[in-house]
Amino acid sequence: MNETEFHQLVDSQMQIIEQAIDDSGADIDYETTGNVMTLEFDDRSQIIINRQEPMKEIWLASKSGGFHFQWQDEQWICSKTGVELISMVKQECEKHAGEEIDWE
Repeated sequence: MNETEFHQLVDSQMQIIEQAIDDSGADIDYETTGNVMTLEFDDRSQIIINRQEPMKEIWLASKSGGFHFQWQDEQWICSKTGVELISMVKQECEKHAGEEIDWE
């Protein structure tokens, strides 16, 4: 994968995350600045998602730890857990929010 393809894939994934949050109606604020997306919760805790260009990975940091995602079989897969990125984002959002979220 070249740099342009990497950025297109990450941009698409970030839009999917934003849309999932919007569709859920959950009280999660998000902001993207440069290569970093920050999700903030009522208790001021955060999930940080950022693109790591040199490794062509997406990294996610939350109170559960740090996770690295690599593009495999048309999806972003965690190298540590094997979980797909959007599934991990949803799980971590529920942990931070302290409640189940009605994901579409």
